[in-house]
Amino acid sequence: MELNIINIAGEDTGKKVTLNDSIFKIEPNDHAIYLDVKQYLANKRQGTHKAKEKSEVSGSTRKLKRQKGTGTARAGSIKSPLLRGGARVFGPQPRDYSFKLNKKVKQLARKSALTYKAIDNNIKVLENFNFDVPKTKEFVNLRNNLDVKDKKVLLVLSEQNKSIYLSSRNLEDVKVVTISDLATYDIMNASVVLFVENSIEPLNKMFRI
Repeated sequence: MELNIINIAGEDTGKKVTLNDSIFKIEPNDHAIYLDVKQYLANKRQGTHKAKEKSEVSGSTRKLKRQKGTGTARAGSIKSPLLRGGARVFGPQPRDYSFKLNKKVKQLARKSALTYKAIDNNIKVLENFNFDVPKTKEFVNLRNNLDVKDKKVLLVLSEQNKSIYLSSRNLEDVKVVTISDLATYDIMNASVVLFVENSIEPLNKMFRI
């Protein structure tokens, strides 16, 4: 798969880059994408939810009424889940939602996601660039020049770049990541994926191609 390389002004540079078919032109696996996205979202959950059990609710343990003959449910004390202000039955407890996913499944998921973007022509390759100073206006101009103003944009860099990151941080529909942090969720969540020219080789190495 061959794409023209454009600059941040949205102009064709005359250069071309070849995207590896084993990454951008495979048979997509929807289930792998589902599993990887599920793991990504699960890992982001804090799992700090907590409801008080009967032993943790403050209150008297005095028996409120006789056991039988009242026609109502047995209520041992004011802590009973049957009463207002009492404990909660089987309430949420702190837990870890993360789960293991094999590396090959995660790789297949990312390749599948990139293939879907390639099929829809939503992948662009930018000439290497940098901002002298962090400035949101510069990134806004970049989006306008590339005609992706009203789209969710994922910019993929070969390595961390503080100026580019800070320039995009205040923009709601823009996310900047490095190749090593590229996730299936981010790819699927974006409308357009922008690769910087020097990020293509690290991408191939990541997939051992």
